[in-house]
Amino acid sequence: MSLSTSALSYAAASEPHAGPADAPAEAPAKRLGFWRAPFSAVTYREFGHILASLPIAVVGFAFALTMFSVGAVLAVTVLGLPVLAGMLAGARGLGAAERRRAADKLGLQVAAPAPVSAPRAPGFWSGQRARLGDAAGWRAFLFQLVMFPWRMVSFVLSTTVLLVGWAVALLPAYNWVFPHYVGWPGYRLFDFTSNGVHHQYYLTSPFQLAGVSLVGLVIVFLTPKLIRALTNVDRAAVRGMLG
Repeated sequence: MSLSTSALSYAAASEPHAGPADAPAEAPAKRLGFWRAPFSAVTYREFGHILASLPIAVVGFAFALTMFSVGAVLAVTVLGLPVLAGMLAGARGLGAAERRRAADKLGLQVAAPAPVSAPRAPGFWSGQRARLGDAAGWRAFLFQLVMFPWRMVSFVLSTTVLLVGWAVALLPAYNWVFPHYVGWPGYRLFDFTSNGVHHQYYLTSPFQLAGVSLVGLVIVFLTPKLIRALTNVDRAAVRGMLG
């Protein structure tokens, strides 16, 4: 435990840090025209960031919660100190990975935080106490906890809206499948019985299909705005908690 924790501490403390003078200039998020956005690589790169963020958030949340729980249980002994110190070192490492992802997928350049302050006295336990006073490590730890529920919501919302928008917009192109292979005269909107009365409605006429497709196109063209809004929350979190 001591060797692995010391290795984590050394790796996080040696993380390159850019000061105010040499911090990279942040490139503003590229603004896309309304009509081009649904077909732009930028939109789907940001959508890819949202998709990848969910499994990464699960790993980060599990790590942070497990290490904190074990450290808190062992806090009554000296063994809790290196566990919590290792948690903060690991959180710093996960934060560095998040900054690289944000730079690659979101065009967000955030300088690394200042390294951990040197311990006041030599020795293993003094180094662990210095690690526990690392404000950047605690912010990175909180990032893993806070972003897990947000990234679940972001994943579900963006995926649902994107798929529904294109599925509805392209309905006229595949509506022929329903009468040929399903036995419906067209796409079935509803089919239920209430008080002995059977209610059903199918989309069959060209005007109905055109109207539904228009609704789908509206969703398609608004989806990039939603994706940008969701990733802007990620940008703000990375900038405020990992820098």
